[in-house]
Amino acid sequence: MIHELDLKIDVTDAAGVGEPAHIAVTVTYPGAAEVRDDAVVCFGKPGGGYSRRYYTCDLPGPARGAQAAWHAERGWIFVSVDHLGVGDSSLHAPHKLDYPNVAAASQAAEQEVLRRLASGELAAGLPKVTAPLKLGIGQSMGGCMTIVQQGRFHGYDGVGVLGYSAIHTHPPTRPGEPPITAAWLPRDGLTRNPQIVLNQEALAKTGRLTGAPGQGDAMAWAFHYDDVDPAVVAADLAHFNSGGSVDEGHRGEPQPWSSLTFPSIVALGCLTPGVVAAEAAAIRSPVLAAMGERDVCADPKGEPRAYLSTRSFDLYICPRMGHMHNFASTRELFWRRIETWADWVREVKTREG
Repeated sequence: MIHELDLKIDVTDAAGVGEPAHIAVTVTYPGAAEVRDDAVVCFGKPGGGYSRRYYTCDLPGPARGAQAAWHAERGWIFVSVDHLGVGDSSLHAPHKLDYPNVAAASQAAEQEVLRRLASGELAAGLPKVTAPLKLGIGQSMGGCMTIVQQGRFHGYDGVGVLGYSAIHTHPPTRPGEPPITAAWLPRDGLTRNPQIVLNQEALAKTGRLTGAPGQGDAMAWAFHYDDVDPAVVAADLAHFNSGGSVDEGHRGEPQPWSSLTFPSIVALGCLTPGVVAAEAAAIRSPVLAAMGERDVCADPKGEPRAYLSTRSFDLYICPRMGHMHNFASTRELFWRRIETWADWVREVKTREG
């Protein structure tokens, strides 16, 4: 039997935003008899415009199943995390939600989950987990923040960066259609007003900007493979078409898996080439870079260059899959690849201590 537990964890001290702050998580776990003391504890973070329910919902599409439950059925404890400023986590003024604050808040919440697991306080009847295999995975912007968090805190035994490039993340468009152009914003200029834009000439020449109203339609080819029902695609990307600003978030009615709010400084900067280069280079643990056949990594085969300190790098490109992996017909194949990589991470941890 699979269980779900929703928690809100105070992270006021770690977040450093000058006001009370909390992180919302959902813990998905198997029956007590299936929980090992060295169980996999996997923390999953969603992409921009999505909430932690991306992992817990049985998302519509050609296949069935939710990722968190799928892993829990195999003995994992899966912790789906709303970033600060996302979903049910606390909301704050956009200028307060920069890379360090968002990463520190998630790190604090995840450490508290691990503490409660080790002490047996997390849930009634759940055995203590004192020697977990700790994984961090993130999809899209969640992958960006997983890189930042691991590069700064080194809290995971391995990280899975799903549909995000540590070198250059960019949403492609259908062949023959005009490309989308993203503003390139250096991290030291993200909180300035006006912001520093490095590629102003390219922006002046384009009619298709990321974040502009209607760009959900332009991103659809990369986000969803051809076998996903067009009605599902439209529902998923509706909030990207609705306009809004980085200060107010998206407009419209959210889907169960989406979030109309997001840490806008992170969302604005994460498409800038090399924006997390320093943190990626500092990661020492095994890395899995996994993505769909159609995704947003500009040069998948070049990804290993970003992770200068790791001795173990795996690349996986999943067939018949777009950027939104958990909607795809091949979602279970994708999850199995993460599972087999986790087995390798455990072997590395056992042998290297």
